Amino acid sequence: MNEKHAPILVVDDEPEMCWILENIIRKAGFTGMKALSAREAIALTKSNKFGMAFLDAKLPDVDGLELARQLRKTNVHLPIVIVSGYFYQDDLTIEGALQSGLITAFVGKPFDHDEIVSVITRYASR
Repeated sequence: MNEKHAPILVVDDEPEMCWILENIIRKAGFTGMKALSAREAIALTKSNKFGMAFLDAKLPDVDGLELARQLRKTNVHLPIVIVSGYFYQDDLTIEGALQSGLITAFVGKPFDHDEIVSVITRYASR
């Protein structure tokens, strides 16, 4: 693990998905921190600086795009990736979020581990 990298925030209401993403992140040489809800994620951002965020599109308290809007208020340059089994890459909502800069990338579930590593390598703040 390389300590010069800011940790990557993982927000998903499924603990197993957090575990999978955190392990991929760790193997890519970064640290990860998980939150199981948007509320928990916002609390973590108050005491941590993140280099990237992976957000589930459907959370129990706030959807991932709304959480992205909230995160943008405090960190306009944070690379935000929506991870979803609900939306698709060519969904108009996702295309709009990408074009407006609300999100940096989209990854559909189920995903390939190499796809996550590629996104981390391309976008994570160093």
